[in-house]
Amino acid sequence: MQEPDSFDLEEAGSQTGTEAEPEATRRAAGITESSRANRGWWDRNADEYQVEHGTFLGDDRFVWGPEGLDEVEAELLGPPEDLKGKDVLEIGAGAAQCSRWLAAQGARPVALDLSHRQLQHALRIGGSFPLVCADAGALPFADASFDLACSAYGALPFVADPRLVLREVRRVLRPGGRFVFSVTHPIRWAFPDEPGPEGLSVSASYFDRTPYVEQDEGGHAVYVEHHRTLGDRVRDIVAADLRLVDLVEPEWPAWNTAEWGGWSPLRGGLVPGTAIFVCERT
Repeated sequence: MQEPDSFDLEEAGSQTGTEAEPEATRRAAGITESSRANRGWWDRNADEYQVEHGTFLGDDRFVWGPEGLDEVEAELLGPPEDLKGKDVLEIGAGAAQCSRWLAAQGARPVALDLSHRQLQHALRIGGSFPLVCADAGALPFADASFDLACSAYGALPFVADPRLVLREVRRVLRPGGRFVFSVTHPIRWAFPDEPGPEGLSVSASYFDRTPYVEQDEGGHAVYVEHHRTLGDRVRDIVAADLRLVDLVEPEWPAWNTAEWGGWSPLRGGLVPGTAIFVCERT
């Protein structure tokens, strides 16, 4: 699961203590720039990410988002007993925690990530399944290679054209195959990315699709995240010739007292933080 960055430009700007710190802005960012920036960002920040969030994610859990919704309970890919023998592609795998859980159910996962450093953490933890470093917009697999595909906060928030990814996923899925992906709930783009009360007041237009960009002194992007409204996501899925089966908005559970960036019990009890799209190839 990837960690979305802050959308609160005022706060991000106030944290710029040295010239080396990136500048947070909203501007256009295309496919190539987004891919290059995010590959570099995750390679640089993978170590810190795994230290900070590794305990919550576990080594072999399948968690859909900061709320802690677990696939063992959600069964969005299907009952665990039905996963045995299935070929499953995990996109934006990070340290491949989800793939490790899938392998434990008897599935045959392949863990794909844009970041080489994230996959090195997957190697460190271990597992007998393949690790593939590649862009989700150009999957290096033959048509109809997988029964299932999944992505927990991986790839989709970080690509300039999500339809490229969705079409690629459809291409590599077998007929009847399911693709389930989670992203930051689109409504969160209207609020500051703060876990406390300051994160409960609308500060931006929900309809502003201008990407969030962190850039260096030369104006080169070092991190990019793209906003799609809920309707955009649905239209993207339909345009990729996938069928939307369900849209899950996990509620914040009482047991989860942790904060993760802008996710917190306070905000989670009032505003959805994650959207999970369950799709099938017809």
